Amino acid sequence: MSEDWNTKYGTRRVKRDPPTLEEAIFAAMGITEDLDQQAEIAASLMGMPLEDVQSEVKKASRISLRTTRVIAGEPGAQRSIVVERRVTRKFGNDKRI
Repeated sequence: MSEDWNTKYGTRRVKRDPPTLEEAIFAAMGITEDLDQQAEIAASLMGMPLEDVQSEVKKASRISLRTTRVIAGEPGAQRSIVVERRVTRKFGNDKRI
């Protein structure tokens, strides 16, 4: 399909925006934990040489190791979540006598 095509509502266009290197590395981190495989995935997404991407993947992995999230609470304690759903019935045509 071409970049522009005509519809009954007028000319339509598709914006083609390739991912940035950071976005490609983030996607690769979500797929695998291995740094070499992350570099290969990001390089294939970007169409860049593997050597250039490997250094950026190592930098990104160091940054991600520093950021950790901790849920405060007693260790080993179970947390309970209660979800309540309140059903309200509305009668559109209430003909009670």
